[in-house]
Amino acid sequence: MKMSSWINFDALWKIIVVGVALGAGLPALFAVGLRALSIGGTATVAVEPGAGTRPGAAAAGGNLTGRVIAVLCFAIVLAGIGWGVYKIVHPN
Repeated sequence: MKMSSWINFDALWKIIVVGVALGAGLPALFAVGLRALSIGGTATVAVEPGAGTRPGAAAAGGNLTGRVIAVLCFAIVLAGIGWGVYKIVHPN
């Protein structure tokens, strides 16, 4: 790669990679977490006491695997946000 006195290509490459990873990757990972919460698991949920049940009503995060995947995705997103705030507050 040709070096330029005007453009620091090494820094530019790092900015592009981090920008794409955090700018598109974290929102995509958040969406995967939301999708994982909706995987499978329909439950029978009581509408009110004595009124019976409503079959097929979806319970939030009805599948344990979906919940685990969602928690991991949300934890990574929160870690990325925390890292970004840390880098802004402590730039060194």
